[in-house]
Amino acid sequence: MPNESVSETYTLVYRHSLDIKRRLPVPYRWRPKDPIEFTLTVWPKHRAGTCLRVFPPEPWAKFRAEIDAVQNIAQKPTLKRMIGSFSTSMKLDAAGRLTIPEEMAMEADITNQVVLVGLLDRFEIWSPARYADVQAQDSSTWKEALEALGE
Repeated sequence: MPNESVSETYTLVYRHSLDIKRRLPVPYRWRPKDPIEFTLTVWPKHRAGTCLRVFPPEPWAKFRAEIDAVQNIAQKPTLKRMIGSFSTSMKLDAAGRLTIPEEMAMEADITNQVVLVGLLDRFEIWSPARYADVQAQDSSTWKEALEALGE
């Protein structure tokens, strides 16, 4: 099993305020030891609404490979265009913050408070109201999802 450093694993839930420039402090445990470029993308796939998903380089590369593997020739350009137009790359600033672009914040209904949720190899940024809906939905299905693992 590969040796994972703390910065490669995103766990727990954190609540933070944004400053007036929409800068978000990334939890210390999630900050990479060496500077990397994160990819921030609008993620409209949850029933509770849109959030922002933050990919480190390796999971982003895997996600791009999944898009390239899409067999439906009509869907692939649409996916690339939409993901490309709703994504941006950025590094943490010297204080360990990401700046959320205004358009992305509006898409995810993010104003001055956010919830950061670890997804093991990436993380999400939610508005508190939408995350409350996510929690309610997930709490009713996560035990069933664990059963699918067969453990």
